[in-house]
Amino acid sequence: MQQFLPYIHQQLNDVLSSLQLFRPELCLMVLFLLILAVDLIYRKDRGDACRMLACAGMLLVLAADMGQDLQVKQDVLSLFNNNLILYHSNIVLKVTIDALAFILLLYFPWDDQLKAHTKGLGDAYTIMIASVLGLHLMLMSSTFLTIFLSVEMVSIASYLLVAYRTESGFSAEAALKYVLFGMASSAVMLYGMSLFYGLSGTIDLFAPQTIPNLQQANGMMVALSVVLILAGIAFKLSFVPLHFWVPDVYQGASTPVTAYLSTLPKIAGFGLLITFLTPFISNPVWNRLDFVWIVSIAGIVTMIAGNFAAIWQQNIKRMLAYSSIGHTGFALMSIATFTQQGINALSFYLAVYAVANIGVLALASYFANTMKAHTLHNLKGLGAQYPVASVCFVLLLISLTGIPVSAGFNAKVLVFSSVYSAYQNGHNILFLTLLVTGAVTTVVALFYYIKIPLYLFLKKAEEDSGYYPANKKLLIMIVIISIFTLLIGILPNLLANFI
Repeated sequence: MQQFLPYIHQQLNDVLSSLQLFRPELCLMVLFLLILAVDLIYRKDRGDACRMLACAGMLLVLAADMGQDLQVKQDVLSLFNNNLILYHSNIVLKVTIDALAFILLLYFPWDDQLKAHTKGLGDAYTIMIASVLGLHLMLMSSTFLTIFLSVEMVSIASYLLVAYRTESGFSAEAALKYVLFGMASSAVMLYGMSLFYGLSGTIDLFAPQTIPNLQQANGMMVALSVVLILAGIAFKLSFVPLHFWVPDVYQGASTPVTAYLSTLPKIAGFGLLITFLTPFISNPVWNRLDFVWIVSIAGIVTMIAGNFAAIWQQNIKRMLAYSSIGHTGFALMSIATFTQQGINALSFYLAVYAVANIGVLALASYFANTMKAHTLHNLKGLGAQYPVASVCFVLLLISLTGIPVSAGFNAKVLVFSSVYSAYQNGHNILFLTLLVTGAVTTVVALFYYIKIPLYLFLKKAEEDSGYYPANKKLLIMIVIISIFTLLIGILPNLLANFI
């Protein structure tokens, strides 16, 4: 027993010191329990009470994130015996996720279909906070144990949110598909992790012996284990060929849930991908797999498949689902560079894309609430009836396309700049191919995004559908998001300086 005392003392000291840097996650744990308790106690008015508590709690978590960043500064810190890792870039992504979660918590009750749920929204807020905790852990994970647990935590929360509208047959079908595909991807990833552990002798990605042991192992087995793990991460990021679940799930889920799925897990997934690839890219000894080639090819194929498939869609949410796949491919461009400039460009791009995408989906809710408009055909002539919402729709689509004087334009310029810098340094033909593909698919995106203003302003309704009052609170949120995209388009340093 005596020989274990120094080890126990060391572990306790490590846990206590780690707790000092774990405040945002501790706040999320307490917030989850509080919302759960309020939901159980105040059943008659649990939705509003839970929502107010969740929003106030997320502001507190954001403040804790800022304090965490001040503590970390430019260091890379390990927490809880190297199970979690903390540095400036993943704190930036955490802040982005928390800010977006706050917006989504405001948005949830402003969607008529979701609000009509017989059980209310108390459970949805509880699930949302639990998922944000899982997303934090995804971004910080540095061992396969924490990676798998955090991914499954987010996955279960996502399944529950997609299936929240139990009265909708299409929603139930989408949830079932999502669960089945999600379980299969988790099994594939777990098998890859078990192979990786057997070959490397450790579950710690950053352990000194990880890469040397993999270099000595059978090359085919190492490649198989890495590809299986990447497949599990690819499912979360929805890049080709693991994108097949996205259109049905995004269309079948409630619109606020679609906004959640297309932004928060995607941001955490990119953070996890960076963490997984870092030990290989930063080690000059590694020569088994060319990750530049793998990520670049995935990005090229994903951009082409997502953007071209979106052209033929008539359902608004389904079109935005394929658009989301295309944006995933574009974001992969910056990861392919494996430079700090690329990571900074990715952080900026994800923040701008996520805000604009939530705004566009909020507009989908707005027109669905007022005019039951779910397809492009349903939008005919509504630009004159709802001018403020329609102008905001155009502004946000301009940002998603990447047209000048919008936040999206600045984001795409940063990504293109990082890829071009990488091309100048190594003259790798893959980087040039990424640049050309990114430029072409941006033009292609304009063809399907422009359909929405075309139907809103230039096509006349076949019959007078009348005017129905809309949710003013939802419209105010949309206007604020639109102003934000314009402001960052004109003054990008307001966001870039933080990143």
